Amino acid sequence: MTIPKFNEITSFSNDEICEEIKRVQKELFSLELKKATRQAFKSHQIKHTKRRLAHLKTILTLRLDLLENESY
Repeated sequence: MTIPKFNEITSFSNDEICEEIKRVQKELFSLELKKATRQAFKSHQIKHTKRRLAHLKTILTLRLDLLENESY
């Protein structure tokens, strides 16, 4: 799994971003559960998943701030 570029995420709609955030949070929970129970997993996936989650949340926050500022 490669980390998608930040620019690729900007092409998503807000609804797609929200759905992707939910999916990534579930994936992160699963990875952390595997870590806690000492199951086999690739440790770099946690870092990649956290970074992807941060990218998604950043894009969503920027868009919502932009919409909020336009309404004034």
